[in-house]
Amino acid sequence: VQLQASGGGLVQAGGSLRLSCVAPGIFSLNAMGWYRQAPGKQRELVAIRYRGGTSNYAESAKGRFSISGDVAQNTVYLQMNSLKPEDTAGYYCAALQGLRNYWGQGTLVTVSS
Repeated sequence: VQLQASGGGLVQAGGSLRLSCVAPGIFSLNAMGWYRQAPGKQRELVAIRYRGGTSNYAESAKGRFSISGDVAQNTVYLQMNSLKPEDTAGYYCAALQGLRNYWGQGTLVTVSS
């Protein structure tokens, strides 16, 4: 089972992108979220949305990024505004089912200065 992520691309600093993720065929998810990994760095959590509708963000994402969607419908989105060059990374969708994590293939976001 693999999550399907889309929406990455090349954008200038200050621009916006919207990422989408669907998790087909997985039931009873507890949460879905977005991680990112820049070259030479560890993967980090960007934002997570729980089944009840609450969300949490990394400090770097607060005020600029917004996660939305319906975890019960296996779909989440990440709206990214005011993008900075340091946001450049591979963005990975993740889904949590109990103690099990599912991952997507990643979508590349490149922010030029």
